[in-house]
Amino acid sequence: MKKILVTGAAGFIGSQLAHRLWKDGEDVVLLDNFSYGLEDNLIFDDVDFRNEILRVDVRDRKSVLDLFRDNEFDAVYHIAGITPLPDCQMDPAEAVEVNVMGTVVILEAARRFGAGKVIFASTSAVYENNDDFPSVEGHVVPPGLIYPNTKYSAESFCRSYAETYGMNVTCLRFANVFGPHIDCLRKQPPVLGYLIREFYFDRSPVLHSSGEQKRDFVYVDDLVDLAVRVQDGTGFDVVNVSTNTVHSINEMTEITARAMGKEHIKPSYVTADNYWKKYPELYEGAYTISEKALADEVEKYTCLDNSHAREKYGWIPRVDFETGIRRTVEFGVEAIERRGGAANG
Repeated sequence: MKKILVTGAAGFIGSQLAHRLWKDGEDVVLLDNFSYGLEDNLIFDDVDFRNEILRVDVRDRKSVLDLFRDNEFDAVYHIAGITPLPDCQMDPAEAVEVNVMGTVVILEAARRFGAGKVIFASTSAVYENNDDFPSVEGHVVPPGLIYPNTKYSAESFCRSYAETYGMNVTCLRFANVFGPHIDCLRKQPPVLGYLIREFYFDRSPVLHSSGEQKRDFVYVDDLVDLAVRVQDGTGFDVVNVSTNTVHSINEMTEITARAMGKEHIKPSYVTADNYWKKYPELYEGAYTISEKALADEVEKYTCLDNSHAREKYGWIPRVDFETGIRRTVEFGVEAIERRGGAANG
């Protein structure tokens, strides 16, 4: 049995990773400050983690050091972070403190007390300025927006600790992750969560641009499987977590409507810039955000090469797009009903 720490354990990905590790018989320690995490994510059919999770902020150096001092962690999954792009763009200092400094706090604690392995949750957003597809781990055109910059900077610290101290550190660059426990009710949910919410309340989802934007989507169970596989890797590594295939937002919308019996509800379309009008702070100040940067984010195409994951770790994504959406819809509808509709979304 290994002792494993999961930060961000009340989040969409962290909770399911913790559950998988627990089912594998590991001694799992869960940590989250609940700035984005939900208690609902900690409830599974076979276990309830709500009374076990530690409510700690990864920036709290003393608490994190004490935790590592009191536990000999075989592995640490650092999933905690601020991931909504608008939140990072509106409060860059907070994003840097959590996503970069929080990562350094974890790395330093792992160094001091000898954690066997650190796995860091990075993002495919680091490829936002790449125009060569599928994107490969060894080629990143430096990103421009705040969120991918925080993750790219944190990756640099991961590499630094691995090369300077001989630590074992792997950075996982997640493609667009979907699956059960996705938050359908937050202010700016992931696109599939948004679609489930709108269809549930019989509202027409508003899609930005044509809906033909194509992204690389990976199902959360497949991601978790790869996260477990990389645990034994040594040295420093960066791994794309992706399917190396793409699907459009329109395709996702159609499958979701069909799965929910809402085919009669059709989406409406607005220009790309409408996505950002919900965040007026971005347009305030002497220098306002580039319209091109905003449009590019909405229109972006993503496709990540996953040959490294396949060849080194023997990983193959197994859940197809439609099956994954149907599973997500089933959980999402139950979650909305469990939370009483949250004032009609």
